[in-house]
Amino acid sequence: MKTRIQIDQKIINGALQLSGSKSISNRLLIIQALSGSINSIHNCSTSEDTCVLQKALSSNSSIIDIGLAGTAMRFLSAYYASRKSDVILTGSTRMKQRPIGVLVDALRLLGADISYTEKEGFPPLKIKGKPLEGGVVSMNASVSSQFITALLLISPSLKKGVQIQLSSDVLSKPYIDMTLTLMKQQGVASTWEGNRIIVPSGTYKNEIIEVESDWSSISYLFEIMALSSAGEIMVSKVDEISVQGDQKVMEFYKLFGVESSIEKGVLKLRKVEGFVQEEKIEIDCKGTPDIAQTLAATACGLGVAIKLTGLNNLPLKETNRLLALKIELEKCGAEVVITNNETLEVFPLKEFPKIDLEFETYHDHRMAMCLAPLALKAKSVLIDDIEVVNKSYKTYWEDLEKLSFNLHLQDI
Repeated sequence: MKTRIQIDQKIINGALQLSGSKSISNRLLIIQALSGSINSIHNCSTSEDTCVLQKALSSNSSIIDIGLAGTAMRFLSAYYASRKSDVILTGSTRMKQRPIGVLVDALRLLGADISYTEKEGFPPLKIKGKPLEGGVVSMNASVSSQFITALLLISPSLKKGVQIQLSSDVLSKPYIDMTLTLMKQQGVASTWEGNRIIVPSGTYKNEIIEVESDWSSISYLFEIMALSSAGEIMVSKVDEISVQGDQKVMEFYKLFGVESSIEKGVLKLRKVEGFVQEEKIEIDCKGTPDIAQTLAATACGLGVAIKLTGLNNLPLKETNRLLALKIELEKCGAEVVITNNETLEVFPLKEFPKIDLEFETYHDHRMAMCLAPLALKAKSVLIDDIEVVNKSYKTYWEDLEKLSFNLHLQDI
């Protein structure tokens, strides 16, 4: 079953309330589990990834299957390694292709008993959990910030705490900053000096917290506003000072003529009238890799050449996102160049083709969500596997309809 997306009007107006941040919710769930508290998390993410993590944390099964939830795989590997529980942690076929050796090696250095049940360096993992002493560990920080976060979250529960020596440039630093900020809010302070992060042994107090709206999800609304001719979108439950690095989307989309502001928890997006678009844009996505696809699709729709750098972890995501973007955006007439598996350049047609476009999602939620708004420029957009958005933004299609998009199921 596929879905055809069309929209007749180019002026977009609407008011939306998005689910809480997936990244924040997932961190708080681990903190909650480690504290032993039953406090509720207000406005917790309704994403499939978060639901998978919640289910795993409440399960007594010896086999935990997290499907496509990469965050759950990383966070639970560290969590189970430090708990008194023996589990097999597994996932989908794609998850078994995503390396986890850097995290496993670090946990083993701290005393964890973890072995691979299939391919060395990849899930599934056999974990014999036990209390860990903690101590000093070195980690390659250029692979995934989630590996570091997984260690940080369990650090207070280890007898000696943890000192993490970062052996390379940090990838997605804002996500590590988010983790340390949330830990501090829940009673565990840390220090980060140079390439060393120190977290002492301690106890989470797990105070009730309301989770702010998810900025990665909000990025698609910026794309919609950029591709429109005019209008205003309002989003509630948005923090002016956010712990989410993807709030930089406010800065990035000024380059596409989208003005944004936050007042009393409400984000307002507006297309700048008479905006003069630059012909070429360059953006470093090292700290914000989750919005790279959104930026690439926006530029393609507007006929703007764009160069995105700092994307070296995109090939390791739900799909090879660099290759997927190249294949799909070339359907729009764009020339797409990938360099060293970390840089993406898009050279689109000046005038977006007014044709019916059929896109593949590669079972990747962000591919579906970044390509659908191109219906504002195309005659229509046909998307396969629309349920894939449930991984992070369950109400995405409902919200598009609220913004006047028309969705039609088609049995093709």
